[in-house]
Amino acid sequence: MNKHKTPDRWANDLTLMMTQVLGQDRFPVDVAKLATEYSQQVFPSDPITKVVSRPFDGFEGALIPRGGGSKEWGIGYSSRIKSTGRANFTLAHEFGHYLLHREKYPDGLQCTLEQMGQWDSEYNLVEAEANKFAAGLLMPLDDFRANIPPKSKADFQQLGECAERYQVSLMAATLRWLSYTQQRAMLVVSREGFILWARSSEPALKSGAYIKVSGLAPKSVPIASPIVVRSGCVGLAEQVQHDKGVWLGEAATEHSLISERHDIGLSLLILASSGPSIGVLEETEPDVVDRLRF
Repeated sequence: MNKHKTPDRWANDLTLMMTQVLGQDRFPVDVAKLATEYSQQVFPSDPITKVVSRPFDGFEGALIPRGGGSKEWGIGYSSRIKSTGRANFTLAHEFGHYLLHREKYPDGLQCTLEQMGQWDSEYNLVEAEANKFAAGLLMPLDDFRANIPPKSKADFQQLGECAERYQVSLMAATLRWLSYTQQRAMLVVSREGFILWARSSEPALKSGAYIKVSGLAPKSVPIASPIVVRSGCVGLAEQVQHDKGVWLGEAATEHSLISERHDIGLSLLILASSGPSIGVLEETEPDVVDRLRF
């Protein structure tokens, strides 16, 4: 058994195994059961023997060596996590650490949201690998594409159905869709009327449709956005057709939602299938999986 596979390869191999054993309609993944049973069968000398929820102080999840001469491992996740999707992703993230990193970090790993959003050290690249594994395990692209084909436009209702299917957050499902769609689309995440970050699909990025906020003065959400118009109202809003110049240098359809949790605003912008676009600014983060736990 190759312990040094990539995050994508680990996720794909486990996906194929579960599909063969459980069938196509096997979602959501029971990560706790998978982690314990798989590790005990494949890595009996150092398996995962316990998955626990505790009110951890300062971190959300952890890969914990049992100690005392034992080579057994445990996975812990914070009981303060109230979102099922976020808890599920945390479990998958820690399972990823076990498969990918336990030999390099024999004392285990403790994971916070802040650590996964930083990219200036080898440790945080390790966090990104665990996130990539978790996304691939919980939301296999072949199944996601079957629900929303690459050429299809998506809205938050469809993406919410995917989030429910995989027991992940709506943000995680939206980012997964953006990773493969052939549509020119963008997710903009905001709080209190200011853009926190944005992520474009590859077709949108290649055409010049992107937003940058990091390292710049705070940028406001356009006043015509339902995020501003409906400020204080949680839930989905009616889709809005925006003229050129509201969000970008072209017209856009905005699907929006204000989440009660964290007071986060989500704007999904669907652009025309082709044509030049000028981004307002440029977003330069190296990956998207650091955002999947919201």
